This record gives sequence, structure tokens and C-alpha cells, in this order.
Amino acid sequence: MSRTLPASLGIGLKEWATVCAALSSGRQMILLRKGGIYEAAGEFELEHPSFVFFPTYLHQNLKMLKPEAHAGFEARSAEPAQVKLSSAGLVTDIFQLRSRSQMEAIDGEHIWTPPLIDMRFNYRPENPLYLLLVRAYRLSAELTVENTPAYAGCKSWVPLDGAIEAGKFMPVLDKNAYSARRENVLSAIE
Repeated sequence: MSRTLPASLGIGLKEWATVCAALSSGRQMILLRKGGIYEAAGEFELEHPSFVFFPTYLHQNLKMLKPEAHAGFEARSAEPAQVKLSSAGLVTDIFQLRSRSQMEAIDGEHIWTPPLIDMRFNYRPENPLYLLLVRAYRLSAELTVENTPAYAGCKSWVPLDGAIEAGKFMPVLDKNAYSARRENVLSAIE
């Protein structure tokens, strides 16, 4: 877990706005992904291990979120013309999930309902599902960007028009708090 943010962040990870909020508040520290992860030298790697969270609204589904996350939910029929960037993430660990029971063991660590977890496992079942442990960082001042056509579409990664200096981010959880929760998740899924 010795990774640190690079000097600047120029890539955004598109993720549901409610999940971005859960990560930036410290409520959640995990993401689930299929694809975009490769194995190098016996370890799983991510194309971009550090990124700015790029909140999305269109595909959010209230039924896929625990009731505690409903208060921050915004139903929209289109993505907003402007996007507020307020947090970043640094992936500290990647694990291939081998069973649904691993997610049940860490149910308190996320805001998703069982149908979302099932959907993630069942979508392209020939591809493995990965659990990413993410240390979140808050931007000292929220940044609003125009939601240009370059950011549109169903893609995970979007190059930002301008990089953001990492020095403008502060960790959501201090090192000890993050390490303790990380260890709890690791022991629960093993």
C-alpha cells in the first residue's frame, strides 16, 4: 500500500455520482470492475491506478443502491452540461473475486444492493470480476468542467482537458484509518 498520487492527475474515471459521493465521504473504499485490468509479473494492474472521479448520472439506478444512499440520488434523463470534480482515487489493491460470498462478507463496506452485485457477477460471466480498494482524496476546492462530447459515451476513462495538481487533494481517511479498513476488507474476502 505504498502508492502515492502522482504530481498531477489528467484522467477521469466515470462512476455513478452516488458512488463518487460515498467514496469522497469515506463511506465506501471499494469499486468493482470487469475488464481494463491485466496481469503483469503475477500481479493485477490497472491502466490508470490514480484518477479523478468523474461523476455520472444517467445510468444510476435507485434500486441498486442501499436506502442510506437514496438521499444523495439525482434522477436525470441526460448527463449535466457541467460536471463538478471534487475527488480523486488511488487504487491500492486489486483482487479477483471468486465467489459471491466474498461480497457478502464485506456488505458493510459499500452502498450497493444485492441485485447490483449479482448483475456485476453475471455480466459477461466468462470475464472475472475484480475488487479494487481505493484510497479517496478530496479536492481542496471543487472544480467545474464543461461536459464536452469527448466525455460522452459508455467508457470508463476520459482524458481531462487539463491536469489537476495532486497537491490540491487531501486524503479522505488518514493513513491509519485507511490501513485498518483495508486490512478488515482483505481478511474478510480471503
